[in-house]
Amino acid sequence: MTPQAQNTRTAFQLLGVIAVMVALVASAVPLYNWFCRVTGYGGTTNVAEVESDTILDQTILVRFDANVSRDMPWAFHPMQTSMELRIGETGMVFYEAYNPTDRPIAGTASYNVAPFDAGLYFSKIACFCFQQQVLQPGERVEMPVTFYVDPALVDDPEARGTPAITLSYTFHVSELPEDYAALGDITE
Repeated sequence: MTPQAQNTRTAFQLLGVIAVMVALVASAVPLYNWFCRVTGYGGTTNVAEVESDTILDQTILVRFDANVSRDMPWAFHPMQTSMELRIGETGMVFYEAYNPTDRPIAGTASYNVAPFDAGLYFSKIACFCFQQQVLQPGERVEMPVTFYVDPALVDDPEARGTPAITLSYTFHVSELPEDYAALGDITE
């Protein structure tokens, strides 16, 4: 094989390696999100369509936490700091958000559960975090979360005996939907 042919072959091999690396980088976030949803890794919670059909006599304390990112001007807090409920029982808690500014602001909530081992067993039926929230200037809203702790928690050697679970949300500023931008120059 001539040196020129070897150089061409090496160049194509390097391009192939680069293409594979780009594909891996592009798929890393979706694969990681899928992995976290399936395993509960990192405190990722489950989404349930219906309530649990089993309720145990064992109780668990659920704590509620709220934060805002540095650039989010909203005031945001849980309306109660904790709730004790039976494992498998459906609970509902409200968080309150307030926009003290003179413009509409859109926000998206990220969330997790601690301890991380319990994330797989924390199931949300309904949550404000499933969609973007837009608050008008001076608007104050109560946002519900409906959830239960899956009874399978007591069968998991890693999570069994967990005395309390903390559900934590952080609101981040997000881009206003197009229908707000179409109203005129009301965005930042």
